[in-house]
Amino acid sequence: MNRRNYLALMGGAAAGAVATGSQLVSAQQPAPATDGAPTTSTIEDRARRMKWWHEAKFGMFIHWGLYSTLGRHEWVMENEGIPAKEYEQYADNFKPKPNFARDWARLAKRAGMKYMVLTSKHHEGFCNFDSKLTHYCATKKAPGRDLVREYVEAARAEGLRFGFYYSLMDWHHPDGARCAKDEAARRRFVDYIHGQVRELMTNYGTVDVLWYDVPWPLDANGWESVKMNTMVRKLQPDIIINNRSRIPEDFDTPEQRIEASANRPWESCMTLNDSWGYHVSDRNWKSPTTVIRNLITCARDGGNYLLNIGPTEDGSIPIDSVRVLETVGDWMAKHGDTIRLSNNCQPRRGNYLSYTRRGNTLYAHVHYWPGETVVIANLLNKVTAVRMHGSNEQVKFVQDDFRIRLTGLPKRAPELITTFELECDGEPRQSHEGKRAEKPRDVTA
Repeated sequence: MNRRNYLALMGGAAAGAVATGSQLVSAQQPAPATDGAPTTSTIEDRARRMKWWHEAKFGMFIHWGLYSTLGRHEWVMENEGIPAKEYEQYADNFKPKPNFARDWARLAKRAGMKYMVLTSKHHEGFCNFDSKLTHYCATKKAPGRDLVREYVEAARAEGLRFGFYYSLMDWHHPDGARCAKDEAARRRFVDYIHGQVRELMTNYGTVDVLWYDVPWPLDANGWESVKMNTMVRKLQPDIIINNRSRIPEDFDTPEQRIEASANRPWESCMTLNDSWGYHVSDRNWKSPTTVIRNLITCARDGGNYLLNIGPTEDGSIPIDSVRVLETVGDWMAKHGDTIRLSNNCQPRRGNYLSYTRRGNTLYAHVHYWPGETVVIANLLNKVTAVRMHGSNEQVKFVQDDFRIRLTGLPKRAPELITTFELECDGEPRQSHEGKRAEKPRDVTA
């Protein structure tokens, strides 16, 4: 079972809800927060801590580990049934190049991203950080150095926020599976996991994000998630935590899809191709237009977009990833304010465009250029002015009760995605069904 299927099995909350996995129950019981959910903070404190994150909108996810040396997907250990002892040998061939993380951080900044999240430990169990709790880590195997520290220093050098992905599921640890039915094994394994989370929260200064993944095979009580996250918040008072330790915490994590949460912060995480880790044969790359459209859609509905790269074994970024993200960065350099400064946007539908807004300004992002006239249907507002975003050039327009037409435009698209600013007489609203019901139909049947 891969991660995507596992999360689908867990239901729409993507493993965020308290589930019934192991029936082992610890003494640590979740305490309800102000919204009634079992979590370790209040809604008010969440708003304070997450202000920068809501403004950032766009981040880089990085999946990188021993699987990168094989180049056959991050689930290669399980999907190919490789025994742990055999898989361990790949740690002897994992030899990152100098300054690999600087390349990551520079590309993230170039793309208009504001934060990064790196796999400190993926399901394979190998730690990219210096852990005193295992020999299966970067400082004690072939790399001979703390790769997480290099990542942290690179992010800080580029002025980016950063976080740690950490897999609760562990295919290498001897208690990683037996903990579901053996209390002594659960105790050892949970202590190990809590201990490594403590190391990550203690050894790298201020950490902005903790991004848990796959809590198989225990439930929230089995993991002692409240105890673990209370410890995290004590060590890192300003940190934000995702929903994959089986309690909701700060934000939801729809994967490989864009799905807004109701009254909850959310972040859509997606791959650039079809793999999280490096896969030498996976060439199904998203186009820059698709990436920008996804980012616009996330921003429209009040969410963030965490877009993944899968570096090669030495830390190099695949050239296609660089190509896509640099093109996205060119667009963001000119239009990033329509994303980062945007508010939730009710207008949604068009055959060739999508929307964001800021206050009473509607941004119409045209991704399929129609020619000399761009039409927006069924706005409920009067439009007072239209400009080309980025150049401030005035655009001619005609508006009636059912549509607004932007006229006198070039036959060819001026940009990859062309953005117009429409100044409205109130918060922009659109009603296709309402307008459909009142549209004149005085025609011959």
